[in-house]
Amino acid sequence: MRLTTEPAAPPGTAVLPPPPDDPAALEVVPARHHARWAAAVVVAVLVAQFGHGLATNPVWEWDVFGDYVLSETIVEAVWVTLQLTAYATVLGFLLGTVLAFMRLSRSPLLQTVAWSYIWIFRSIPMIVQLVFWFNLSALYERLGVGIPFGPVFWSVDSDSLIGTIGAAVIGLSLHQAAYAAEIVRGGVVSVDPGQLEAAAALGIPRLRQIRRIVLPQAMRAILPTAGNEIIGLLKGTSVVYVMAIGELFYQVQVVYGRNGRVIPLLLVATAWYVLLTSVLSVAQYYVERRFARGADRTPPPTPLQRVRYSVRSLRAAAARRDQPVVPLKELPPKELPLKALPLKEPGESR
Repeated sequence: MRLTTEPAAPPGTAVLPPPPDDPAALEVVPARHHARWAAAVVVAVLVAQFGHGLATNPVWEWDVFGDYVLSETIVEAVWVTLQLTAYATVLGFLLGTVLAFMRLSRSPLLQTVAWSYIWIFRSIPMIVQLVFWFNLSALYERLGVGIPFGPVFWSVDSDSLIGTIGAAVIGLSLHQAAYAAEIVRGGVVSVDPGQLEAAAALGIPRLRQIRRIVLPQAMRAILPTAGNEIIGLLKGTSVVYVMAIGELFYQVQVVYGRNGRVIPLLLVATAWYVLLTSVLSVAQYYVERRFARGADRTPPPTPLQRVRYSVRSLRAAAARRDQPVVPLKELPPKELPLKALPLKEPGESR
């Protein structure tokens, strides 16, 4: 027999009980998240209070909102907003892609020109650029084609060539190109240089390398930022109200300038901007999902797929509830469950 003497605990020290041999005897206490529940209650109360104010405050004038939200004037203004956004997006990203590859070029001249363009157009506010292009005829009364520093063969009046909508599209596109250039350049830089080295070793032409290898991979980095930029451009078209173009915000201003219903008309503009932004966000989600196929082989289900899965699960659960329950004693002997064998104690002989 071996005797051991444990050292006595110093006076004033709490003696902990020995740990139990069976872990199942431990008491399991769930974690309490009191701060989380308190924050949830506060947020829920604030949201309910805001919703109650929307429904009961007469200043919102929901009847006026309903009269104008789908009126012909507002719908036509929304169409003008969409046209400006589409033109500026396409032209801006085309020019921005050219500027991005100019910055990535080995030519010092191309790099300097692209960097200077981006620096200038990102430094000047959009509203200043729009006013400048709107008054272009004050600087150049006529635009023509001819020999540089020589005679002009054909010319036309600036106002008749550009016009108000043309000036807005030019201003928005040139402003957008400066930001699109940096977005595209960041996406191209994110591609592994080894991809280009492998393509060059295979003898693939440079232009095909960019079109078939670089851009498809760069799109995964380009799309999230480009989507934000397009949404910002959609809302930024409201700046062209200084040019008296009948887009959404300008028409809303005209209407509430006549009838004095400022709050419900601003709510009309807000509702349309929220709707258009939501549509662009959904489109961005599916485009990003398409270009992520090469990197993510098992993408998460889309919201529509989740709804379909939930519907199928509910149908399957309902079908299982409709099946009759067969008592255990009526099952044939081969379908009876096996009787659980008692576990043997350690050290017990077989």
